[in-house]
Parts: sequence; structure tokens; C-alpha cells
Amino acid sequence: MKPETACIHAVRDATQSTGAVAVPIYQSATFAHPGAGQSTGYDYTRAINPTREHVEKLLAALEGGAEALAFASGMAGMATVLELLSPGDEMIATDDLYGGSIRLFEQVSRKNGVNTRYVDTSDLAAVKAAITDKTKAIFIESPTNPMMKVSDIAGIRELIGDREILLIVDNTFLSPYFCNPIALGADVVVHSGTKYLAGHNDTLAGFVVVKSPEIGEKLRFLQKTIGGVLSPFDAFLVTRGIKTLAIRMEKAQQNALALTRWLQKHPKVSAVHYVGLPEHPAYALSQRQARGFGAMISFSVDSAETASAILNKVELILYAESLGGVETLITHPLTQTHADVPESERLARGIDEKLLRLSVGIEAVEDIIADMERAMK
Repeated sequence: MKPETACIHAVRDATQSTGAVAVPIYQSATFAHPGAGQSTGYDYTRAINPTREHVEKLLAALEGGAEALAFASGMAGMATVLELLSPGDEMIATDDLYGGSIRLFEQVSRKNGVNTRYVDTSDLAAVKAAITDKTKAIFIESPTNPMMKVSDIAGIRELIGDREILLIVDNTFLSPYFCNPIALGADVVVHSGTKYLAGHNDTLAGFVVVKSPEIGEKLRFLQKTIGGVLSPFDAFLVTRGIKTLAIRMEKAQQNALALTRWLQKHPKVSAVHYVGLPEHPAYALSQRQARGFGAMISFSVDSAETASAILNKVELILYAESLGGVETLITHPLTQTHADVPESERLARGIDEKLLRLSVGIEAVEDIIADMERAMK
């Protein structure tokens, strides 16, 4: 089954026989038992709910995983994954990460005894040098947020070898439509389902997809115990969003490439970071390990004043955090997504007052470009 077909037909609702094409919303906290010692398979929604189960099976099918778990947000899912680690363990993480991930690693996991070291995971030699006997996980974003670096997932898997080190990949930017990290050797894949999966900026969601049933069983226990599960209604919204994932990703990517080419020619733009450019250092690697390049762009302008003017003057493009919806959004990483990252670290990664990030939507690209042109005059 082709990916675009799988988004619609990979999983059929098996909980009812009405013929409804859309999965029902089982908005129930609890489920009655047929009798003593008997169960319908559904007891309490924190443990399992038919609507949430449907979208979990769908994500597992799209990612090629043993199972998937749906959470109330991407951060809730990521925090639950980190509970697989113990005090004294070390984790290697990509040095260019979403600021919320860094906040979780530094202000929550570190106090719980898990130490994170940040390296450029697009450099296999740097990853190899960072692995120690205490390393129990390697966490990568690919492409990274916001500088669009790409890590060789299969190459990192080869470095790990037979050591008991979890390879965790945040696949939010590409989605399972464009990339399947488990097929490349990842043990765990995480998503902010709020983004491309749901696709309409109307719900929060998170997903964790696992390679093995053993990891799935551990995470299922943690999910039930900690309780950050996705609600039935939000599970319905994500299922609905995934039905159009393929056409949204294709259109957004098409727009992103056209907008990138326009930005490269603008006199006020000093640098453009987009994986889909043949001159991007990871273009060939991306072609090998993914079916597309996504629709995330970051770019630097000539001054802080220009950046501020763009943010103030865009009209069609929305100045807002988040990404992956049908609307084109522009973000100022320095003051938004990476505001909690220490200044010295931000600057070392190129995140300064002149950097902007675009999540390109599915509008007519001519209108997106016209809006940018007005804002940059």
C-alpha cells in the first residue's frame, strides 16, 4: 500500500458495525463489564480507549512500528520515553534542538539524575567520540529545529552496534509520510502530533512509536501510570488530519522550495537553510533516508530591524509559534521557541536576533511570496 493510501486505509475501525466511514468518538471515561471477571477489552480511558486505540494503530502502521502510544502533547510523550532511563544514565542529544526539548532535558531529566550531552549528531565522528559506557540513549532531531541539520540515522545505528543504547528520533518535521526512522534503525520515534499529523492548528497531541513490543510494554505501563494520554476527541481530530497528510505534505513542500528560491535572491536575506536545496550539505543523505524534504525553512536577514519589520508587517503569514498546519507561520526562535536556551548556546548555534523560521503552508505560493515581499520592503 502506497503511503498516501495508507494515510486513509491502513487501519479500519473494528469496534462497531454501523458502516460509519469516520471512526466514532468514544467520549467515555469508563466502560461497563459484561459480568464478573469479564471485559470488553476496554475498562478505563486512561488505559485504553477505542478512538485513541484507532489512531495509535494508524501511526504504528504508517511508521512501521510494533505499536504506537498517543499522548496529550509531544512533550508528554517525550517525557514518558525518558522515564525508560535511570539515575546515572547519560543521553547524547543533537546540539540543535527545539527549545522545549532542551528545557525538559536540563530542568527535569537532569535533576532526576539523567545527564544529557549535546553534540552535532550530523557528524558521525562526533557521535562516536561522545559514546561512553554510561550512554543509554541517543536522541536526534532530523532535520533539526531551527537550523535544519540532518543526521544519518542508519549510520548512528551502526555506531551503536549491539550496545544497549536506545536510538530515539524526533520525526515531527518530516512525518511518517516522508521518513520512517524505524526502518533505518531507530528504536523509538516521537512526534508532536499537533504539527503535520493533525495539520490544522486545532489540537495538541503527541505520539511515540516503538520498534519492539518489549519497549512498547514498558511505555504502555508508564503511560497508564503517569496518565498524559490523548483524549478521544483529539484522537478523532488527528485521525481526520492524517487522511490528508499526503496531499498537505506534498503541497507544503512544493511551496517551500519555491519560497526558498525567492528568499535566496532577496538582497536582505543573508542565508537560507532548507534541506531540499541541492546545495544543502545533507541533500544527498536526505535523498537516501527520506522520500521528501518537508516544508520547514529558516533564514537570516541583514539586521534585527529587518527581522522585526517582517514580523510586524506580514498579513497573510501568521506570526505564531508551532508549525505543520495548513497556514504559513513565521517564528522568531530567539524570543519564542528557544527563549529558555542560554544566550551563549543560542548564539553558538546561529540562533540570533536576525534568524527567522517559516513553516510553509498550503496556500497559493504566489500569495505567500507577495506577503513576504510587502513585509520586506
